[in-house]
Amino acid sequence: MIIDSRNEFCDGVALNTGAVGVYALGDVIDLQASGLDMGQGSDLSLVIMASEDATSGGAATASFSLVSDAVQPPATDGSATVHLTTAVFPVAAMTAGTVLASVGLPNGAYERYVGLVQTTGGAAFTGGAIKAFLTNNPAAWTAYADAV
Repeated sequence: MIIDSRNEFCDGVALNTGAVGVYALGDVIDLQASGLDMGQGSDLSLVIMASEDATSGGAATASFSLVSDAVQPPATDGSATVHLTTAVFPVAAMTAGTVLASVGLPNGAYERYVGLVQTTGGAAFTGGAIKAFLTNNPAAWTAYADAV
């Protein structure tokens, strides 16, 4: 599958290794600059996968939310509009190549900047990375190891 880099939030972006909390992760899509109308017309899906094994000195967990906001990066204080949130993943489930989520975008009003937020629970991460992007063909998408 060809992935448009303008529809990519993360490409091997390290998980935030701060304490338990909420963090903006990766890039944002500026809907005003791109002219996109999220969730309208052609169906889009958000795909999130682990691109490196996640590690933690404790029992870290993570969930990811697709959010939009009037500011860049989207706020992590709860004021951003949350459009979808994944399940909570324990560190052991976040191994390289694992697709953590493949979810259709909901219709609705999206603010100017769309981005991804990581919510860390339990303990801090010490390593790991994710890839996250929008696609109109998630069923045909398959993760492959680097250099294959």
